[in-house]
Amino acid sequence: MKDAGHLFRFAGLFVVAFLVFLVVRGYVVPKTFGQYGHYRGAAIGEIAQYPVKFAGHQACESCHSDIADTKTKGAHAHVNCEACHGALFQNLPAPAQPKGNLYERFVALIVPPTPPDAPLLLHADDPTSVIPVKPDTLVLCARCHTASAAKLKSFPQVDPTVHMGGVPCETCHNPHSPAIGSDTSSSPTPAGTK
Repeated sequence: MKDAGHLFRFAGLFVVAFLVFLVVRGYVVPKTFGQYGHYRGAAIGEIAQYPVKFAGHQACESCHSDIADTKTKGAHAHVNCEACHGALFQNLPAPAQPKGNLYERFVALIVPPTPPDAPLLLHADDPTSVIPVKPDTLVLCARCHTASAAKLKSFPQVDPTVHMGGVPCETCHNPHSPAIGSDTSSSPTPAGTK
């Protein structure tokens, strides 16, 4: 036991390290962590304070009822408008709140601010003021419909280079009801244009 002093010093260092860990943990871990299991209790309230970004398909269909009728008859009936056309986000700043600990300050640094003058918001307020950019179907449709072994065999899949040959999908397919020969109330873009 003459070398027991080394063990006591090591045990003392361990206790000091544990106490330092507890102090640092108090500054870094949010106060509501663990309130509902392994989650922050205040997370839902904090997220709810940010402006709504997605308005839902009802916001678009209230004005664009003709396209909504075409879409409900086609294969894209359950695809939200904002999945292709982008989010109809509100141009509202997040409420300013004092950040209590290191974690919340870090989150405030990495959360991107809401972009100014949201074009789709302006479009909703005055449809003639801003006309949103029409998605490039050559790129957009390929995001979901490029052939992949991971997708269900019943899901429509193509090899874009072979199937399209550089021609936008809307040349042959109405994006809102893509089956060939379906309602083509929206005029297709001439081949090769975007």
